[in-house]
Formats: sequence, C-alpha cells, structure tokens
Amino acid sequence: MVTKESPEKLKHKLNLETSRINWHDLQVYYARGHVVKVVPELDLLDVAAELSADNKAQFERWLADNKVGDVAPDLARHWYDENTELWAVVIAPWVLVQDRSGHVLH
Repeated sequence: MVTKESPEKLKHKLNLETSRINWHDLQVYYARGHVVKVVPELDLLDVAAELSADNKAQFERWLADNKVGDVAPDLARHWYDENTELWAVVIAPWVLVQDRSGHVLH
C-alpha cells in the first residue's frame, strides 16, 4: 500500500532540501531547460509541494499569471554576470529557483 505524505510533512522535507546556490552552479540545468523561476511573491516550498503533488491545474494558473516559468535569456545573462545567489529546491528533473535578494525574508 502506498501512502502519500501529508502536505505539512512534505513541506518540512522540502524545507530541509532547500538551499542557496549561485547561478554559475546551475548552468548545466539551465542549458537542459530544467530550471523553473518562481517569483518572490510565492512561497518556494508551496510551489515545490504542488509540483511534487503533480497539481497541473495550479501550475497552469501560475504559468498563465507569469508567476512560474522559464528563466528568460536576459535574466539568465544578468544572473550570470552577477553570479546571483538564488534559493533553490530540486523536484527532479526540475530545479525551482527564486531570487529573494530584493525581498525581506521572514
């Protein structure tokens, strides 16, 4: 029998797997098209949990609202030039990234 983790347990697990990483270290994943940008207004763990749960409807809403999606080439170049430090979590094969440099963390 397969049991699903509760949303709280999943978010706790994902929180332990979330870390800061410099953009230079993500180049291979970006080249493969596996990096997903998450706007700072969203909770990175919520997005990761929804992706892990395969919540297609929620992701389509976020995509339509430009809250998640591909990293645009201009932004990737800027992050590369600055070697920006991002928050990241892996939901294989995807790497979700979030630039929190301009936002207050709580």
